[in-house]
Amino acid sequence: MSSTTATKRKSSGAVGGSRSKKSKNVPDHTEAKELIDSILEDDEVTMSASEARALAEYARWLEGEVSATKPKEKSPEEISSAAEKLRSACVSGIKKQMTWKPSCKNGGAKWSYDGVCTDPAVFGSLLNLSAPPKWKMQKYTVPEFEAFMGSIDVSVRYDSLELVGNVTVRYPADGTFKMSGSYGAPRHMKN
Repeated sequence: MSSTTATKRKSSGAVGGSRSKKSKNVPDHTEAKELIDSILEDDEVTMSASEARALAEYARWLEGEVSATKPKEKSPEEISSAAEKLRSACVSGIKKQMTWKPSCKNGGAKWSYDGVCTDPAVFGSLLNLSAPPKWKMQKYTVPEFEAFMGSIDVSVRYDSLELVGNVTVRYPADGTFKMSGSYGAPRHMKN
């Protein structure tokens, strides 16, 4: 009895020359680029109709390239949905940090949540603002903060922990944000 073994066939294509599925057809604008260089070098410029047309085609092509790189604007429903998703992530992250410590008795336990939100409209919607925030830092009281984030409290073994004091929200222009504050056990703090 003889057994046959199959061998793998090698690819006939080039090993390192993989091509993307979608090949971009980039027109040749060398004439327009050279014309731009000559315009920038000379004080007096004269050009033919074909040179002006080549320059106009290049400008139109550049406009298309720039508009293709701009992010698509989100609809109000998409902004609201993204803000709700971000809100639930923030609340979950804050609650995970709220654990019992001796400093909870006087409301001195600290929490801090760092996140990323590159769309200012979504962050503004998260904070119930009518427009993207124009500030880099804002302080909120606990009732103000919980008005747009929802109630943030955690049950621990024989007590519950809540936010106390002010909440600081930082939103620098780099797309990141930081929320920080303190929490404690209100039952112990009243004594």
